[in-house]
Amino acid sequence: MAAGVLAAAVATGCGGGSSSTHQNSSPAAAESNALHGAVPGNVQTRPEFHLVDTSGHPYDFVARTRGRVTLLYFGYTHCPDECPTSMADLAAALRQVPRTVSQQVSVVFVTTDPWRDTAPVLRRWLNRFGPPEPFVGLTGTPAQVAGAEVTMGMPISQREPAPKSYGAGQYAVSHFAAVMAYGRDNRLATVYPSGQSPSDIATDLQVLVKG
Repeated sequence: MAAGVLAAAVATGCGGGSSSTHQNSSPAAAESNALHGAVPGNVQTRPEFHLVDTSGHPYDFVARTRGRVTLLYFGYTHCPDECPTSMADLAAALRQVPRTVSQQVSVVFVTTDPWRDTAPVLRRWLNRFGPPEPFVGLTGTPAQVAGAEVTMGMPISQREPAPKSYGAGQYAVSHFAAVMAYGRDNRLATVYPSGQSPSDIATDLQVLVKG
């Protein structure tokens, strides 16, 4: 579980506040001197959970991403700020690296709003940032999504009242908002808070694909 480093980030309702993580200044981060974000000081492996992709097929996260650099994010398509910004930053980072690097990277977006984020809705939204490879969208029942969050060691996302600007009957979703980067060795390499620059991420991707 990634509970130790994930606890550094704040869950946000997207639009109702902001999330952040402190830049890691631990000895482990200083020694590596290679990656940006919050570099975990202990070994945390790729989590095991099963959901459904936007084609309706079962998706075993460990099996499908094993050996690949993987950028994992939990969010929702109706989010007005954090989620689209994070996906846009990852898309920009992928454009900044050679194709030989980007072909070795998967971006996996897990919806925290399965009530509204059906597979077609999720796919249309992700297509704004990139094609199904590398931008994978995952959904499931509320219980399945919550189970994945528990496996990750993050707070379970919650529906909450939305500002009037959202429109009548709408709601926001509070959720952990940071990108978790897994290396080819299947270990959590670093966690990017909201606002991490695409150039920083691009630099890290070129390190991570080397294993």
